[in-house]
Amino acid sequence: MEHLNYHHLRVFWTVVREGGVTRASEKLHVSQPTVTAQIRSLEDALGQKLFRRAGRNIVLADTGHSVYRYADEMVGLGEELLGMVRGQLPGHRLRLTVGVAMVVPKLIAYRVLEPILKLTEAVRVECLEDTPERLLAELAMFRVDLVLADAPAGPSVSVRAYNHLLGECGVSLCGTDQLAAAYRKGFPRSVDGAPFLLPRRNSALRGALDEWFDRERIRPSIVGEFEDSALMKAFGEAGTGLFPVALPTAAAVRRKYGVREVGRADGVRQRFYAITVERKLRHPAVVAIVGNAARTLFT
Repeated sequence: MEHLNYHHLRVFWTVVREGGVTRASEKLHVSQPTVTAQIRSLEDALGQKLFRRAGRNIVLADTGHSVYRYADEMVGLGEELLGMVRGQLPGHRLRLTVGVAMVVPKLIAYRVLEPILKLTEAVRVECLEDTPERLLAELAMFRVDLVLADAPAGPSVSVRAYNHLLGECGVSLCGTDQLAAAYRKGFPRSVDGAPFLLPRRNSALRGALDEWFDRERIRPSIVGEFEDSALMKAFGEAGTGLFPVALPTAAAVRRKYGVREVGRADGVRQRFYAITVERKLRHPAVVAIVGNAARTLFT
């Protein structure tokens, strides 16, 4: 029976993480032919091709995707084993790296991820925050396990990604006491010309709000546009303008930022997705995230 060579597996893992043989050889301080030879040895041991040609580049084959998932866990276990022996780590924790799009409200992200903290198996969560485009690029390089976003990955994404709808919710418009008192009566017509803080135009929520403004014949006075939902709320807390809030977090936002609801944008729905490279979810933490959100957070 052929045995797997851990070193060859780690070389394969490095090639995927670094995005190619050249960068992997630099990272490992070995020649490119050495890296290529070790990848071929691993393919021979597995009896499957791990990469395929795409023009001048190589990309993961179907089997390569699956092998990488195992390799990532095994390399992580190897590092934690060394740490434990050296007294640096208390033991093994399942790792989950999550990319959170900046437009996703922080409270929504926390509530989506909260179930993994209650799993029987201990989980170490690593969260990255960036634009959806950059996070999907990280997903394509297998540097994150899933991406939380407010829109599905489109056909232009360079990786075969699967969109798992977590749920959808309504949207509340909030502002300081002074702004709420000025614009609540006669809503929604009352907010015609009101100061607004809005997500940038590349977000799904912004598109839905723009359609609502057109439908209601409202011309907002746009004071600021934001990539980061938390920064938008901070401006709202200062009384700069009205701002949208996802309904599942509306009560918490009102308490935290000292604002009041002016009204609800009827027909505006905000959706949230977990985007992965797997159609069938296997990572226990990802399974818990998707299942819990559908059952509880967005019911």
